[in-house]
Amino acid sequence: MRKLFWLGCAILATWVGFGQGQPEERWWRGNLHTHSFWSDGDEFPEMVADWYREHGYHFLTLSDHNVQSQGERWELISDLNKVAGVDAVARYRARFGDGWVESRGGKVRLKTFDETRSRVDERDRFLMIPSEEITGKAGDGRDLHMNGTNLIEQLPVEVGATLAETLLRNLLAVKASAKRTGRPVMFHANHPNYKWGVKAEDLAAVAELQFVEIWNGVDNDNDPGDSTHPSTEAMWDAANAMRMDRGLQPLYGLGVDDAHDHQVNKTRAKPGRAWVQVKSRYLEAGALIGAMQRGDFYFSSGVEVGDIAFDSKKKEIRLRIEGGAGEQFVTRFVGVRRGSREGVSFGEVAGRAPSYVMKGDELYVRAVVTSSLVPEVPSKEFGYRRAWTQPVGWK
Repeated sequence: MRKLFWLGCAILATWVGFGQGQPEERWWRGNLHTHSFWSDGDEFPEMVADWYREHGYHFLTLSDHNVQSQGERWELISDLNKVAGVDAVARYRARFGDGWVESRGGKVRLKTFDETRSRVDERDRFLMIPSEEITGKAGDGRDLHMNGTNLIEQLPVEVGATLAETLLRNLLAVKASAKRTGRPVMFHANHPNYKWGVKAEDLAAVAELQFVEIWNGVDNDNDPGDSTHPSTEAMWDAANAMRMDRGLQPLYGLGVDDAHDHQVNKTRAKPGRAWVQVKSRYLEAGALIGAMQRGDFYFSSGVEVGDIAFDSKKKEIRLRIEGGAGEQFVTRFVGVRRGSREGVSFGEVAGRAPSYVMKGDELYVRAVVTSSLVPEVPSKEFGYRRAWTQPVGWK
């Protein structure tokens, strides 16, 4: 009788749990571009993941160049410490212990992606997502880097005659991999102003492209542009104007760390400079990628946006900005007017509840929020915290 009582309780608890329905949507913070000792980073993958997990991130991709962190790989301890500029192996041992760290003959084994995630993944707190930075040059000699997020097979770079053709070939290769492996996969173009490799016309030419990095945390990768080159933000607007002339969906922008320098003695490519905030019910790769494909995310270097709403009838975008006491905010509403290819400011609003009503001559509108505070991890390329929303109001 007692067994039947407890069985009934278990069934009732299960029924009540199902009756609660899906969890509410919430913001998940993540970085889509990071490096480790598997390519040109200066830290062990577990140490990298552990840093993000303990600094409030919910998901992370390890996107090393032209490699998946799979298979057995041993590296000289002296070589790794030289790259790091500190005794990285000693720090690794101190954090994870001799029972985890494998070494022999002056070498240490790099742990695979699956081994790394076994130490850091935690339901509804932290998720590792596999990735690869597909790196190379187009046939015209221009540099091009691209990320495939949630890939589980290494893909070689596909070279086309032009940069746009190379971009398309690699995008299609990532899509083919997704079909082969039955996984949702996200593709994006990286740091377009790195070595001035990518132009707005290239981004506009590839109809299948959906994402591009707009704020990359590496100092001196030319995000602000210069006297002869547009900023990545200006390139974003120009590319979107050209795409909308062709009846295409505008590109969504990304903010990423592209962290290589995880040691305290380096500053050029530090973790913690930029990230995406994705609105999803679940901390799961497919759910996160689906949300980004719908545009349900923003990117930030320190500003937290509690809510973003667009009223399609009123053509009004509204934001609710979070922040500490004394922090001040100015929001620029930016877009492109019909007949133009240049991004302009439609107006600025101070405070924590900015809004903008479209007048009718805008192709779209997006918001850039700037805080009065400096970033937690400072950047030489911009001195204050910001957040960027995605284009809305387009047809």
